[in-house]
Amino acid sequence: MVKSSVKGPVGAPFVKWAGGKRQLLDELLKRAPESYERYVEPFVGGGALFFALSPKSAILIDLNAELINLYRVVKEKPRELLEELSRHRNEEEYYYAVRTLDRAAEFAEMSEVERAGRFLYLNKTGYNGLWRVNSRGENNVPFGRYKNPTIADPDKIKASSAALASSILICGDFSEVEHAARENDFLYLDPPYHPLSATSGFTGYSSGGFSAEDQIRLREMVLRLTKKGVKVMLSNSDTPFIQKLYNGFNVDRVSATRTINCKGAKRGHVSEVIIRNY
Repeated sequence: MVKSSVKGPVGAPFVKWAGGKRQLLDELLKRAPESYERYVEPFVGGGALFFALSPKSAILIDLNAELINLYRVVKEKPRELLEELSRHRNEEEYYYAVRTLDRAAEFAEMSEVERAGRFLYLNKTGYNGLWRVNSRGENNVPFGRYKNPTIADPDKIKASSAALASSILICGDFSEVEHAARENDFLYLDPPYHPLSATSGFTGYSSGGFSAEDQIRLREMVLRLTKKGVKVMLSNSDTPFIQKLYNGFNVDRVSATRTINCKGAKRGHVSEVIIRNY
């Protein structure tokens, strides 16, 4: 069993991600187990906790095929990705031309490096740093109008490539983790949050969304993995629904800042929960 303080190469999140955990890192790191065999994360998103821990061995899973493709390219072909990113321009007309590529039949013929470059370019230059798709899986984020966004960060990409070197990357539903995780692994779950109100939920990372039934399905999996001896930590919104779902677990309330709402008045500090089975 390895100590969580024994790190591999230290990278950093290289994508902007709605609901990313950079602001809660201190709270999460305080609650991470002192020792574990492997780090496992099935809603990897921007990977803030993964990069902060820089574990020697990791399994990273996400339902977003374009995101997982980006991680694989960063891991295996960082130089090619940086070359591809250098071709992109922070111009509105160009942005929309790149954005609409996923509507064309030629999209399937793009190389993995081209797709990764498109994903990161849209992520860095799109409005509010969002990655959002419609029901057909097509990106629909408007142009961000940033003056000089950093589309390519060579130092960060290279460091992150090293940090990902020993990781296993899987595109799939969070349930894939049940087959992968084993006793003494550390599993961190950061699902799309249960909405605080009927209109506040954001689940547009992939075309399927994330329902209350999915939250229940996730909790049932956590119960099975707990019996298996997996160390589980989970983040979610502080709602009666989530509190009831995880009754009997260790639940800590923490303060977080919501920043993805397009209306400034609806951004601000909210209560979230960090749930653990240890």
